[in-house]
Amino acid sequence: MEMREFGKGTGLKIAPLVLGGNVFGWTADEATSFAVLDAFVAGGFNAVDTANVYSRWVPGHAGGESETVIGNWLASRKARDRIVLITKVGMDMGEAGKGLKKANIVSSINASLKRLKTDYIDVYLSHAPDAETPIEETLEAHQTLIAAGKVRVAGGSNYDAAGMKAALDAADATHARYAVLQPIFNLMDRKPYEGELEDLCTREGIGVFPYYGLASGFLTGKYRSEADYSKSVRGGGMKRYLNEKGLKVLAALDAVSAKTGASLAQISLAWVMARPSIAAPIASATGVAQLEELMGAARLKLDAEALSALDAASAP
Repeated sequence: MEMREFGKGTGLKIAPLVLGGNVFGWTADEATSFAVLDAFVAGGFNAVDTANVYSRWVPGHAGGESETVIGNWLASRKARDRIVLITKVGMDMGEAGKGLKKANIVSSINASLKRLKTDYIDVYLSHAPDAETPIEETLEAHQTLIAAGKVRVAGGSNYDAAGMKAALDAADATHARYAVLQPIFNLMDRKPYEGELEDLCTREGIGVFPYYGLASGFLTGKYRSEADYSKSVRGGGMKRYLNEKGLKVLAALDAVSAKTGASLAQISLAWVMARPSIAAPIASATGVAQLEELMGAARLKLDAEALSALDAASAP
C-alpha cells in the first residue's frame, strides 16, 4: 500500500484513504463498525477520523458515540499502534462545552482520550474556527497538549485561506503549528479549497485530507432524481447537488466508469487522490461491502483523459 506523508515534518504517514467515523454508533452499530474497522486495517489502510461531537445530532445522543465505538475496537483488537487516530474539538457539546478556548480544549481532550481508550491522539483538530477566541489562545492550548504528550500533531478543519494563514503566522514555541487541514473538497465542492487555500497548503507543507469526498453520497450515482431522495437519511441534502452541474458530473463519471469498469464512488475518490496537494480523502462506510468498494479507489489510477474530463465537468 502506498503511504503518503501527512504534514511536512510530522513523522506521520497514511494510506491514501481515511476512514470516516461519523457513522459509528449512528447508522452503523458497534458490531458492524468493528467489522468495517477490521476490514479497513486488513486492506492496508491506517487512518481513522472522528470527532467528539459525533453523533450528537441524533435524538437521544449526547456526542462521543463514535469515539466510544472506536475506543472499544482499539482496546478489543489491541490496534492502537497500527492506527493514525484523528479526532476534533470545538463543536457544541452542550454542558460539556463548545468553542476553542483553552479551558474547553484541555477538558475535551481528556473526555476524548477516555472514550477512545488511549493516552494520546495522533492528530487533534480544531473542528471549525471560533470567532470569539483569539487564535493564539487556541494554539497555546494545542501546544500544552503536545507538550503533555496527549497530542502529536495539531490541525484545523473548515478554515479558509485567511484563517489558516493567521494560524500559521501565530505559530511559535508556545503556540502549536497547524500541520494538517481538513477542508471540504470533492467533484461538486471545489471552490472552497482550490486557489488561495490550496496554494497556501502546498507552500507550507500542510497535510490535507478533505471530507465529503463523495459529496454526502451524491457522487455514488445513487441520487439522479428527486424520487431518489428517500434512499437514505442524507437524501434530503441532495437538492444542493442535483442541478445542471451535478448531472454533468454524473455523466462524466458514467463515461469514465464505462471505460474503466470502476464504480462512480471509486472514480470520485481516485480523482481526489490524484491531486498532488492532497494526502487522502475521507469516506465512511456502513458495511464491509461498501468499504471494499471504497478501498478499491486506492488501486485505481485515472489516466490524463479521464482526469481532464472530470475536471471540465466539475469546473467551479
